[in-house]
Amino acid sequence: MLRSYVSGSWRAPEEEGAPLHDAVTGEEVARISSAGVDMGAALEYGRSVGGPVLRELTFHHRAALLKALASHLREQREELYALSARTGATLNDARFDVDGGIGVLFAYASKGKRELPNDTVLVEGDVEPLGKGGTFVGQHLCTPSHGVAVQINAFNFPVWGPLEKLAPAFLAGVPSLIKPASQTAYLTARLVELIVEAGILPEGSVQMVCGEPRDLLDHLTEQDIVGFTGSASTARLLRTHPVIVGNAVRFNAEADSLNCSVLGPDATPGTKEFDLYVRQLVTEMTVKAGQKCTAIRRALVPAALMDDVAEAVRERLAKVTVGNPSDPSVRMGALATLDQREEVRRSLKALMDAGRVVFGDPERVEVVGADAERGAFISPVLLRADDAGRAEPHEVEAFGPVSTLMPYEGAEQAVELAVRGRGSLAGSVVTGDAEFARKVVLGAAPWHGRLLVLNAEDAKESTGHGSPLPPLVHGGPGRAGGGEEMGGIRGVVHHMRRTAVQAGPAMLTSITGRWVPGTDRTVTDEHPFRKHLEDLRVGDTAVGGPRVVTLDDVEHFAEFTGDTFYAHMDEEAARANPFFGGRVAHGYLVVSFAAGLFVEPSPGPVLANYGLENLRFLTPVKPGDELTVTLTAKQISPREGADYGEVRWDTDVTNQVGASVAKYDVLTLVAKRPRHD
Repeated sequence: MLRSYVSGSWRAPEEEGAPLHDAVTGEEVARISSAGVDMGAALEYGRSVGGPVLRELTFHHRAALLKALASHLREQREELYALSARTGATLNDARFDVDGGIGVLFAYASKGKRELPNDTVLVEGDVEPLGKGGTFVGQHLCTPSHGVAVQINAFNFPVWGPLEKLAPAFLAGVPSLIKPASQTAYLTARLVELIVEAGILPEGSVQMVCGEPRDLLDHLTEQDIVGFTGSASTARLLRTHPVIVGNAVRFNAEADSLNCSVLGPDATPGTKEFDLYVRQLVTEMTVKAGQKCTAIRRALVPAALMDDVAEAVRERLAKVTVGNPSDPSVRMGALATLDQREEVRRSLKALMDAGRVVFGDPERVEVVGADAERGAFISPVLLRADDAGRAEPHEVEAFGPVSTLMPYEGAEQAVELAVRGRGSLAGSVVTGDAEFARKVVLGAAPWHGRLLVLNAEDAKESTGHGSPLPPLVHGGPGRAGGGEEMGGIRGVVHHMRRTAVQAGPAMLTSITGRWVPGTDRTVTDEHPFRKHLEDLRVGDTAVGGPRVVTLDDVEHFAEFTGDTFYAHMDEEAARANPFFGGRVAHGYLVVSFAAGLFVEPSPGPVLANYGLENLRFLTPVKPGDELTVTLTAKQISPREGADYGEVRWDTDVTNQVGASVAKYDVLTLVAKRPRHD
């Protein structure tokens, strides 16, 4: 019996439950039921126990926990691989699922440490001036939702699916409740057992319900978030649930879609691109037995190349061995369930009305090491629809190892056919012709969440048509659900609430922890560069200057650097430029002089200057101008587990009349006080 993990404990169901079967042998693996689980109590437990603990942690703390969890799960991969075989997955399929999910944890751990502050609040965008006098400003803040991220996952990725939703939610400070699809829930259940047993994540941050969701959605509040992966029809039903509609619950759907891959006219037999197209199509048909929401369902090929592509794909498919995943010779395993096989066969009948079978037999297949009828085996099936205008291939999806070849004439028709899927998660264009790629990508982009352009240049490093990546959005418009998952920091912000805060500069500085122009600065006898990280305060300021810029300075800098642009060296030409009106100093000479004015040269807590950001040159500097620099501690970020942190300094370089000539942020690494163990 699969147990649910809710409200801090494992709960066995109160009834016998429904059987779950091994996809290869047909044997019963487990039984599943959610009877006895109090859904409302589980959600409230996440809100009242998991949420507060997570919100107390900074982004860096959460990132460190994600990394620790990823490292722990990486050590348990072999067990997850072995159990994956019961879902019909080959070892490569299992790696795609298990390693992909663990990789998402690592990716978000890295992004949290590198791109988010060591804080509990995320300041988004620039400060917006709201008044002429500078005493009224606004700023967007992102804070964690005070709810639960409810995951409703699909059967095809029982490890990757939960982890790719958990990672951004956890990093945002929001607990998750995982509701796996029943067909493969035994694998997700073991994953959650490993997570709970590790004791790495705070209590209440992860829960799981095995079995029917029953009244789960009835208990959602305005602060909860629902992430769904599955069929487009189920997504429509969930999206219109009265509680989701009535409470404006944030809802994200990632649904199966009729993804396409377009072969460019230049990719003729013998070219690298032709071979890449054929190899990619066969891979997408056979990995996970075609049970991927990103798999290629429509293969769009120049009409003149239809015979060549059909023959090449047929030859490659003929080498695919179907059977028991435990046999090393097997390249494609079984579908997840016998019911799923029947569903694929029903869809194939509709597709065969529009095209003929080029390879495979929907009703029988030779398998290695298993019984073809007891296991959920099916042959890869390649169809050919010479009339690309028929509706069926653009409307019916066989969620298995099935793809349909269709002809097109010209880039415009390729785009027209691509968008007939009415919204796709992923598409690809395989071509070496940049102009063709541009036409197809820009034409199809509004209907696709992700587009891969594959050719000889990027093939060696490309992760392929069907591989979502943590830094990029995974989702798509229309039929694909209209949502976005992952997307790097976008996925984190999805689980947070954006609030516009309007206040005076000093008040906004206090609220955000970031110095806002207009707030008082603190100038003391001790230079800020002499202070350790713990002793620095937002607003600590150093003022340097003035320094006169001479014509000799400009000419020496030009000779020394080789930058002899006319505005610096030719008085007549510079005077003719209405922006300059005469010779001016190099912008980088101004930045260099500013560094000399604010730096404290002796050894101290400042370890390194590692960059400038947001540099703008605002007013030309002419020979004879006097420069003064004001350096203010803008943001102080201790780095978790390190003996130093990062300090962002607001830098304002002004001339003798107080006009800003350059503004930018200086980034430094500053040591913490030495520890005396």
